[in-house]
Amino acid sequence: MKSSFLPRLPRLQVPQTESSFVRGDVRWTNKDLDPVPKDMRKWTVLSFIGYWVSDCFSVANWQLASSIIAIGLSWKESLGMVALGFFILSIVIAMNGAIGAIYHVPFPVIARASWGFWGSYIPVLSRLILAVFWFATQVVNGGNSVAVMIGAIWPSFLDIPNALPANEGITTQGMVGFFIFWLVQIPFLLVHPNKLRWLFLVKSIVVPTAWIAMLIWAFVSTSNAGDLFSQKSQLTGSSYAWAMMSALTSVIGNYATLSVNQADFSRYSCVNPRWHILYVFLLPAFFTFIAFIGIAVSSAGQAKFNTDSIPWDPNVLIAFWNNRACRFFGAFSFALAALGSNISANSLAAANDFSALAPQFLNIRRGQLLCALLAWALVPWKILASAGNFLNFMSAYAVFLGPIAAIMLCDYWIVKRRKYDCVALYRPMGIYRYFHGFSLHSLMAFVIGTVPSLPGLMHSVNANIEIGVGIHPYEFGWLLGFVGSAVVYVGLSFCFPYADANIMTAILPDDHLEEVGVEVNIVVLENEQKGKEKN
Repeated sequence: MKSSFLPRLPRLQVPQTESSFVRGDVRWTNKDLDPVPKDMRKWTVLSFIGYWVSDCFSVANWQLASSIIAIGLSWKESLGMVALGFFILSIVIAMNGAIGAIYHVPFPVIARASWGFWGSYIPVLSRLILAVFWFATQVVNGGNSVAVMIGAIWPSFLDIPNALPANEGITTQGMVGFFIFWLVQIPFLLVHPNKLRWLFLVKSIVVPTAWIAMLIWAFVSTSNAGDLFSQKSQLTGSSYAWAMMSALTSVIGNYATLSVNQADFSRYSCVNPRWHILYVFLLPAFFTFIAFIGIAVSSAGQAKFNTDSIPWDPNVLIAFWNNRACRFFGAFSFALAALGSNISANSLAAANDFSALAPQFLNIRRGQLLCALLAWALVPWKILASAGNFLNFMSAYAVFLGPIAAIMLCDYWIVKRRKYDCVALYRPMGIYRYFHGFSLHSLMAFVIGTVPSLPGLMHSVNANIEIGVGIHPYEFGWLLGFVGSAVVYVGLSFCFPYADANIMTAILPDDHLEEVGVEVNIVVLENEQKGKEKN
């Protein structure tokens, strides 16, 4: 006889709710991958603006223009590359995000229409790897902020001797902060995405207020925020041109994940998809302003505290402040920024990908927890050890995400002419099966878009590999990959079309659910009528 007092062991498989989409094949969906029901679509225009204001205020964006300056470009050129990069990126984000707002399904499901069911694992895995890496690096930034906060409350914490080797890229205090920040964010990973909009709203008020106050401090406490604004580019000739292209690729790589997976959030939209056009105007302004704050405050910090080098890391700068309360609240703003960005751009993205890879065992909640666990395995503090490594890291994966974004964008807006069958996205033997689950068009376009940049990618990993001018395609890898893959994919799709996948009328999730509802009502009425006849 089993005791009723024994604790219940957690189920390995996630609960599968009965739905018309699950009936297709439980191997390919669960509740979190199904289209969002009408009553769960609660994101308004204000929610999306708050989301992007929240997301752009992050330490990575603070440091982005600074990292470009560190490789020899001027502050004006740095900001110009940030503005141009996010203008290009905002168009792709708006167009791919609109698909999620129309069909209310996440990125891994949308990818099946252009890549096939098994082929969709290529973009899913590519985006998953980068999302997990970004999550881990944001934990480092958040942990550094926590260490500054602890030092502001208990100054003796700063006197703890460092027991870690210098080449590790992190100190004992930093590791303590890393662990505390990692632990504090765990409860937020358990919150449903619909409720996260309130976290983004709070962050979009608190963090901008604090950072604008720091910008005011930069110009009030120093003369013109330091000497950085008088510096000119240190590069000339071809090295200058290729540095500009490399910087542009790095800027795009900074948010290349959201160019493919914006649907993970836009699926919760309750407003017209046309509102996504706002991104084209808002994102370049938002992100360029954040980059300017990072440049001005960092330059002022060098002038104010006479440091040997410019303190690009805002946590290093804040540590110089004499007022302990200012140090605490300044560091708190960066910790909150890291928390919001980690959830909005990284953990939820990774969770949807994990769920798509194993929907029977992983849902969004479990996927986010798995992402958090992997943060320890990636030693992300080494990625942030130098500006050069940071740029190489972002450029590397932009090489793969450019072609993915191009294929998805062209498939919906050009090849399929904005007509997807939402039900078929959950039917592995349906019209999106293509060739044994793979779209040969997508595979060929992806390979052609990425191959030219691979020599440069190998050189960035191992500088001893000499490739000569072969480095140049890699320096604008995202743009090259995007354009090349777009041309090849559209060309193949029109020359050798998958006729069954080109439907005449779009089938939206609401249309299907209404049909299912009518069928259910008919069955219920028939049963009631039979019951009356028997009586």
